[in-house]
Amino acid sequence: MKRFVGFIKKEFYHILRDRRSLFILFGMPIAQILLFGFAITNEINNVDIAILDHSNDSTTEEIIHKISASEYFSIKQMITKESDIAAVFQKGQVKAVLNFEKDFGQNLIKDHKATIQILTDATDPNTANTISNYVNSILQGYQKEVNKEVVILYQIVPQTRMVYNPELKSVYMFVPGVMTIILMLVSAMMTSISITREKELGTMEILLVSPLKPIQVIIGKVFPYIFLSIINAVVIVLLSIFIFNMPVQGSLFLLALESILFIINALALGILISTISATQQTAMMISLMGLMLPVILLSGFIFPISSMPFPLQVISNIIPAKWFIIIIKGIMLKGVGLQFIWKETLILLGMTIFFIALSVKKYKIRLA
Repeated sequence: MKRFVGFIKKEFYHILRDRRSLFILFGMPIAQILLFGFAITNEINNVDIAILDHSNDSTTEEIIHKISASEYFSIKQMITKESDIAAVFQKGQVKAVLNFEKDFGQNLIKDHKATIQILTDATDPNTANTISNYVNSILQGYQKEVNKEVVILYQIVPQTRMVYNPELKSVYMFVPGVMTIILMLVSAMMTSISITREKELGTMEILLVSPLKPIQVIIGKVFPYIFLSIINAVVIVLLSIFIFNMPVQGSLFLLALESILFIINALALGILISTISATQQTAMMISLMGLMLPVILLSGFIFPISSMPFPLQVISNIIPAKWFIIIIKGIMLKGVGLQFIWKETLILLGMTIFFIALSVKKYKIRLA
C-alpha cells in the first residue's frame, strides 16, 4: 500500500512540475469558459440598421424613435431610395433595413393598415430571424399603445412565459455545454497522453513488472487527474455563478456526484484511447478530433438533437456528453433531483463500467 501511495505522489509531482500540463489543465478551461460565456451568444445588442422612410410623417418618426431607443438596435444611417439598399448590405454596414411605405400614417388612419418591410441580411440566418422577431415585438408594442382604447368583442391574447430562463440568456445554454466539453477533452486527453508517454518511452513495461499490480499502475496514473479535474469542475461552476450569474437551482451535492461520475467516464475513455495509441501525437489527435467534433455536434450542446436526421439521433445516444448535458441542465436550471435524472445517470454509469472493463482487458493483452 505504501508503494501505491508513493506512486500516486510521484504522479502528482510529475504533473505539477510540467508547466504545459498545468496550462492545459487549468489555463485552457478558464479561457474557454470566459470566451464562450462572453463571445458566443445568440442575443442581439446594438445591431446596426438602416431606415428608408418614404412617408416622413409623425407616425413613422415615433416608430423609428421607439426602435432607436431600444437596446437592441442602433440606427446606422437613413437612406433615401430603394436602390441604396443593396449597396448598404453589400458594404456590410448594416444587418437590416426597415422600409416604410409612402403615406404610412395616412394609410394607418384611413385603411387601419400600413406596411413596414423588414429586410435582413440572411447570410447568418439565426441572427436575421432574431432581428426580425425583435422588430416585430417592438411594432406590436407600439400597436398595443395606439389601440389601447379600442374594444374588440372577441380577442385571443396569448401570454408567453419562458420557464427556467425568462430573460433568454444564451449563457444558460453555453455554460453546461462548455463544462461538458472541457471535462471530457481535458480528462480524456491528459490521461491518454500521460499513459502513452510511458509506453512511448518504454517505461510502462518497467512499471508493470514492478511490485505494483497492473491495475494499481493504471489507477495511480489516473487518480491525480480525477482530483485535478474535480478542481476544474469547481472552478467552472464558480465562474459561471459569480461572473455569468448562472443559477444552481438543484443540489450542489448531486451536481458534484454527477460531475465526478462524468470525469471518471472521460478518464476511462482516455485510458481506452491510450490502449490503441502508440504515440502521444496519435493519442492527442484521437482525443481532439475523435471526441471534440462528436461532443460539439451530437451532444445537443449547440444543435438540438431532435432536429437532426434519425441516424444521427441514434448515434448521439453513444455520446456520453449528451447524457451529462441533460443531467447538468436538469440540476442547475430546473432544480430536479435524482428521481428525474436516474435514467441518464444509469446510462452514464453503464458507459463508464464498459470503458473501464474494455480498457483493463486491452491492457492485459497489450502490456501485461
